[in-house]
Parts: sequence; C-alpha cells; structure tokens
Amino acid sequence: MDPLEIFLATAPGLEPLLRDEAAAAGFAAPRSVPGGVVTTGSWAEVRRANLELRGATRVLARIAEFPAVHLAQLDKRARKVDWPALLRPEVPVSVEASCRKSKIYHDRAAAQRIARAITESTGAPVEAGAPIRIAARIEENLVTVSVDTSGAPLHRRGTKEFVGKAPLRETMAALFLRACGYDGTEQLVDPMCGSGTILLEAAGLAAGAQPGAARRFALDHLLVAPETGAPPELAEPPASPRILGYDRDKGAVAGATANIERAGLSAFAAVARQALSELERPEGPPGLVLTNPPYGARIGKPGPLHGLYATLGQVLTERFSGWRVGIVTSEPGLARATGLRFEETGPPIPHGPLKVRFHRTSPLP
Repeated sequence: MDPLEIFLATAPGLEPLLRDEAAAAGFAAPRSVPGGVVTTGSWAEVRRANLELRGATRVLARIAEFPAVHLAQLDKRARKVDWPALLRPEVPVSVEASCRKSKIYHDRAAAQRIARAITESTGAPVEAGAPIRIAARIEENLVTVSVDTSGAPLHRRGTKEFVGKAPLRETMAALFLRACGYDGTEQLVDPMCGSGTILLEAAGLAAGAQPGAARRFALDHLLVAPETGAPPELAEPPASPRILGYDRDKGAVAGATANIERAGLSAFAAVARQALSELERPEGPPGLVLTNPPYGARIGKPGPLHGLYATLGQVLTERFSGWRVGIVTSEPGLARATGLRFEETGPPIPHGPLKVRFHRTSPLP
C-alpha cells in the first residue's frame, strides 16, 4: 500500500511549531501548510500521531483524491473508493463537504452523494455526530476525501476533569513549551496555574508520557486500525517535583492537584496555594516561567489587571535572574505592563472567540 498523506491540524499561527514537533518525533518530511502540517506514513503512523504528538488538534488521513466537475461524476467516483476496506457496516459515519472555486458548489448535495456511496457499498448508516467523520474538500474541481482519525479533539487527553475559568488548551500549551525550548529536563514554574494545563504538559514531557494514552480515537472504529502497543514506561521521577504551580484560589489548587494525580504525574509536578507577590525562585539552576494569566476579555477587565501584570514583571525581574519567561495574553497592553523585554511576539492565534499572542523573553538579567 502506498503511504497515506496525513494531515496534522493545529491552530493557525502554530504550524511551524507543530512541524518541528513532528520532525523531532520522526515523521516523514513534515511540511507546514495553512492550518496544519502534512506528512506521510502508514496507518501505524496515523495511530502514533494521535498517541504521541502533543501539538496536533486532529489527525486526518487522506483516503482518496480525484477530479469531479459535476455531481454525477462525483457520485460515480465516490463509489470507486474502497469503503468496505475502511468502514465497519455497524459503525455510523457522518459526511461533510466544502466547495471552493469549483463547478460543484453545493456542499450539502456533494456530501449526500458521498454518503450514499458509503451506505450502498458498506451498509454503514450515515448519522450526524457519528463516531467516524468523513471530510471532503472540493477545491478547483479536485475532490480530496479524508477520514478524521481522532474523533474528539486531541487536547482532550482523557485525564483532566477539573477545568478552570479560562483554560489554555493542552495542545497550545505544549507548543508554547516547545517555543520556549522546554524539553522536560529543567525546572518550570507557573505562578498562576489555574487548572494546571501547563504543568500537565510539562510533566508529561518530563515523564516521557504519551499524551493520548488515556483515551480512544475514531481510528479504533476503522477496519484498518493497527493494534496499540504497550505505552512506554515513565521516566525515573526526580527526588522532588521540578514543575511547580501556584494559584491564590483554593479551588484551583485542589482541582489542579487532582488533575495531576489522575494523570499519574504527581512525582513530576506539584501545586501550592500562594499569592503572586509571594513567589520565590526555586533552588537550583535557572529554568522557565510559563503562565497564562487572566486577560480582560475573559476574566475581569483589562484596566485593573495592569497591576497584576506589573507585579508579575517586578517579581520575575527581582527574583528570577537567568530564567526565561513566556506569557500568553490577548491584550498587548497587559504584556507591556510587565516591563519585561520580550524577545519575540508570535502571530495572533485563534483561541475560542479570542486571539491570543505568545510573548517570550531570553534569560532575564
């Protein structure tokens, strides 16, 4: 069988970081494209992408590509796809289509033709919200058919039950860690950790844990699904956790602690209740401070938060010499309020209804 084309989806603006992660993980010649990264491989590589890549939000496998300029032609060529080798007759599927710059312009009609080809060749029912999602993109009269092998978005790792007021998605946290050069071997502090997303991703890296090991994928419903091997053993834990989170909210501390315990990462990360002004540098060599503070569009208003950001900048400047800093915020004025000299500001990244930017520093003087 020829290698599959595999599309690793991510938020716009994060494609180069995901490409670097895929390359480091040994995926074949990954390249950035709008909205994600393209690589090639077998179905085993599709499973590995779902299991191992921290920054991908979904993994789609291309299963067919053909030209079509009208619906009858689409119907005929959709029937030539080897659906019986892919789909189980008892597992429902959903079909979506998008049309752009093509003679076929009615996306619902296109989806109906493909759905009919699937049902008549396999017996699989077509239902909204089905476990298997087939996606057809028709662009400039070229039809590309893919299957979403992830199912639920991959930021849902399967262990995090407590969610704070304004959480950062796990996939974004993982790529921001990569942007800072963090590989799990150095100390990390999150002074406003909320539900502990950054801590969990850092601890997973430190432990060598597979981010998808605790969940299932849509791939598991396909006939082509390869077997899942045993997850790797976790790394030897340090004498005491090197990944430390703090929050002034008692509920957040309890919830983040429970999330870390549920993930089996308590030996690598710990949380304590503490005000930002009380933050002290841990003993040992410099590391990374990475945090997702409140920003006015979500919690409170930007004006009153300037004092919080100013305190953050003052504490880090006075007590964290040699440490690198990364801050996520939607408000450039709040980042400036820290007084920190940011080395680089990333592109705006969609995050729910907002767009956030990632600000990072070189080692503080």
